[in-house]
Amino acid sequence: MEKISKENLEKLHTLRHSTSHIMAQAVQELYPQAKLAIGPAIENGFYYDFDIEGVSLNEENLKEIEQKMKKIIAQNLTFEKYTIPDVEAQIAEFKAQGEIYKAELLEEHKNDNPTLYLTKDKDGNILFNDLCSGPHIENTKEIKAFKLLSVAGAYWRGNEKNKMLQRIYATAFPTKEELQDYLTMLEEAKKRDHRKLGKELDLFSVHDEIGSGLVLWHPNLALVRENIENYWREEHRKRGYVIVNTPHIAKSKLWELSGHIDHYRENMFFVQKENEQDEQFIIKPMNCPFHILIYQAQRRSYRDLPIRMAELGTVYRREKSGALGGLTRVQGFTQDDSHIFCTPEQLVNEINEIIDFISDAMEIFNMSFEVELSTRPESYVGSLENWEKAEAGLKEAMDKRGMKYDINEGDGAFYGPKIDFKFKDAIGRTWQCATIQLDFNLPERFDLKYQDKDGALKTPVMLHRVVFGSMERFHGILIEHFAGAFPTWLAPKQVALVTISDAQNDYMESVFNKLKNAGIRVLFEDDKQESMNHKIRNYLRNVKVPYVLVAGDREKAQGTVAIRKRGVGQIGEMLVEDFIEKIKQEIETKGSFEISENS
Repeated sequence: MEKISKENLEKLHTLRHSTSHIMAQAVQELYPQAKLAIGPAIENGFYYDFDIEGVSLNEENLKEIEQKMKKIIAQNLTFEKYTIPDVEAQIAEFKAQGEIYKAELLEEHKNDNPTLYLTKDKDGNILFNDLCSGPHIENTKEIKAFKLLSVAGAYWRGNEKNKMLQRIYATAFPTKEELQDYLTMLEEAKKRDHRKLGKELDLFSVHDEIGSGLVLWHPNLALVRENIENYWREEHRKRGYVIVNTPHIAKSKLWELSGHIDHYRENMFFVQKENEQDEQFIIKPMNCPFHILIYQAQRRSYRDLPIRMAELGTVYRREKSGALGGLTRVQGFTQDDSHIFCTPEQLVNEINEIIDFISDAMEIFNMSFEVELSTRPESYVGSLENWEKAEAGLKEAMDKRGMKYDINEGDGAFYGPKIDFKFKDAIGRTWQCATIQLDFNLPERFDLKYQDKDGALKTPVMLHRVVFGSMERFHGILIEHFAGAFPTWLAPKQVALVTISDAQNDYMESVFNKLKNAGIRVLFEDDKQESMNHKIRNYLRNVKVPYVLVAGDREKAQGTVAIRKRGVGQIGEMLVEDFIEKIKQEIETKGSFEISENS
């Protein structure tokens, strides 16, 4: 999916929000008792929340609602903005109609010149109205292609103390072709769902006995992670980082000093105190204060900078249970975290070095990325001057290298602005993973210093940085990106062996030992009674092994193997020693060299 321009995105959101009004009108025509909540456009479509007494919406209901929407759209209704002249009277009318959610919203916004949007027929009759600030399309004939996708529960205002409503998720596009492309992508996404593949490939699990959002890594995925972590350590050392390790808990006064208590409290886990006089401990939600203390442990000179600290640090953040799922939304996760302490003069170069690192890493996984600059949020620490300097520094680094980026106003971390990298997977979806956050504030809060060339003590600039984000989330993305078929260097089993008959088992046992001794992850199940073709199909399609080696009497006599490659099929015959040399090259180059018939 190509990136949509800002102007076209606004038009698309307007189309989708207008379609959500039509969906609400259809629901109320079919279920007059339905009360309306909210119906915004979202990233990939729109939704609307309903309170429908006595009705539990299902797939058949969605089809019925779709048909009703088509009939409404065919009437060529117009959307008209209407400024509410008497807000109190409108609140009373909503209450009289049972529209309690609209009444509550209008009460909140009664001083904001609230408006209704009316849908009118060709004779000017009002068929439907909805509390809304707009904008909307002019006429329903502009709605060409839409689809209702699913129903889910949603608490009013996202508060579990409020009533559970029914949320219909849907989407709309300017053309039927664009809609079909999106629906095809959704079908492909279902096949690639990492939760589904996690069970099929025995990768990970989550258990009620442990807690939601806390993941068990099974041997297959743990092996994938081990290889990625090995790459991570090797690359960091090449690029001048030092690797550190820090505790999982710390006294609450550390988090008071860092500002997390004031700005992040609701996402933190507190260790229960046994007695009032006991000190409060908090399970770490971030690694940064620990790295700051490592910096602080010695006197620093400008000659020491930049100091690049990196840690695979496991953190814990409290999330609402409804927001958790699989590997991509968890409560305990390991960040590939780094904090760089540098002088202001070194800042732009350090940012560019990180961007190079991220770019090189994503090339290995065959992913491109988009970039977004997130600026100062409403709740922030530090001076406005420092924030402006920080935002200017990030912009300068990106502008100098000619990077295209979007501005995401007000979405920075509470301690500094950030550059977010959205990785694009094999089916065109984007995932926010890598980030660079510039921080003038924590170094001041912790009174960090270095002695400059002129002998004066100065405060370093601090960069927070991750390449993969969290290991849990990144592995969930990788499972879906590769559809569970990991490249050879990552695959839990890189080669599977199959014999034509039991007569070749001894020969294949020797092949197994040669591969194993060469450090190749190999699978040989000589006790399985399935046919040769069944085994080959199972290994390539279900187990998703990159290579299957087959041997009959001829291969046994010649010391060769017949090679089947995942996604390709038969690619020829090769001496065992030659195959070992070739696959080791493929593993060492992380896929930049691949075995083929002509290699």
